[in-house]
Amino acid sequence: MTSQIRPALVLFGALTVICGVLYPLAVTGVGNVAFPAQAGGSIIEVNGKAIGSSLIGQSFSSPKYFWGRPSATGPMPNNAANSGGSNFGPTNPAQNDAVKGRIDALRAAEPEGRPNPLAIPVDLVTASASGVDPDLSLAGARYQVARVAAVRKLDPARVQALVDAQRQSQVLGFFGEPRVNVLALNLALDAESAHTR
Repeated sequence: MTSQIRPALVLFGALTVICGVLYPLAVTGVGNVAFPAQAGGSIIEVNGKAIGSSLIGQSFSSPKYFWGRPSATGPMPNNAANSGGSNFGPTNPAQNDAVKGRIDALRAAEPEGRPNPLAIPVDLVTASASGVDPDLSLAGARYQVARVAAVRKLDPARVQALVDAQRQSQVLGFFGEPRVNVLALNLALDAESAHTR
């Protein structure tokens, strides 16, 4: 019996050191050297103050900002500690009610007497699977250009140029779709508004 326990304990100890100490240290070290921003959480700072991460969505509700994808996390939107989707299927009445409410909110935010002629992109009215999606489709951003420009009293062409400047291509040229990071876009928008005052 002792002859079987000793090798098992030695193997257990060796695997604990290798898998529980050496491997995490190696991966963390490589990550910090090769991808320092991502390993540090992709934190975005303004004037030395952390205001968010480019990897986690934030809630913007003011009409002067671009809105990101809706979030189904609880107890508040974009809660990274409770990441997950609503798990409502397309025929679920709760899903249909949520989408209708989001459509109504988008339309209510439009400037008086200027309804948006563009079709509402699906990512503006459906929650993402993670609930913390930081990006928005180009169509989702384009839909909001007229509203943001009107509220901020900016030329819509200049606001569209900001969207174009923040455009991110597909990962490796073929994964996903072109998109914009909502936090980065809104920071660029604030900088543009401050510049034009």
